[in-house]
Amino acid sequence: MEKLESTRDRATIILVHGAFEHKGRYKELADRFRQDGFSVIYGDLPGQGLSDGKKGHIRSFGDYVETIQSWYEQADPDKKIFLLGHSMGGLAVIRFMEEKQPQLDGVILSSPAVQIRNKTTRPLEALSYLMNVFTPSLRMKAGQNPENVTRNQIKVEEFRQDPLVIDKVSVRWYREFQKAGSRAFQQVNRFPDVPLLVMQAEEDLLVDPARTKEWFNHVDTSEKSYKLWPGLYHEIFNEPENDQVYHYTQSFLSNIINER
Repeated sequence: MEKLESTRDRATIILVHGAFEHKGRYKELADRFRQDGFSVIYGDLPGQGLSDGKKGHIRSFGDYVETIQSWYEQADPDKKIFLLGHSMGGLAVIRFMEEKQPQLDGVILSSPAVQIRNKTTRPLEALSYLMNVFTPSLRMKAGQNPENVTRNQIKVEEFRQDPLVIDKVSVRWYREFQKAGSRAFQQVNRFPDVPLLVMQAEEDLLVDPARTKEWFNHVDTSEKSYKLWPGLYHEIFNEPENDQVYHYTQSFLSNIINER
């Protein structure tokens, strides 16, 4: 885990990365937040990046929830605290909020992976339940294509050459990921009443935008906003239009900070 302190310290943002990647892919975003007066906490989720354990494998999705809890505990409770989760990190933030119901000031979800677009075939899906019992740590190719992640060719090449990007995940990881998506809907009533911003890429080739909107519609919060980004691919903070995405996010943060 890394904590970037800002001298202005307007608030703390906890960044949670997505599947297959690591915190290093968010350094530019973290630095930008810090320059604008936010302290940033971020790290590698279990089984990814430089974290301990077998890469691409977890015991349960709760490993992610407990990791986010440990980062949350590092934030200054006397300052405003925000959570920002991308893709699977967005799903992990949802489950953290539903399970832990922490005291914080806002949640931002970037293309949250409540349901992926391309599931496995029905026979393989059925087989995964059996394999989860007998060979849970068996890893298989994830089939991640960076061209489907962003239209920013610089980021595509960085992704391809990044030695910390994983290309295999375990059967247990897959089954826990699927289960977490279902529970995000089943326990949506446990999501606490905090300001919520959900930003979804319209041309998302990895997660289903319709299911993101469906989950959003079920959340009962007094202040929530849904932003669909026309033409953007999955990684909205890495798209050529990332300046627009960043300023939209900053506006959400500033509005909460200024009104409280």
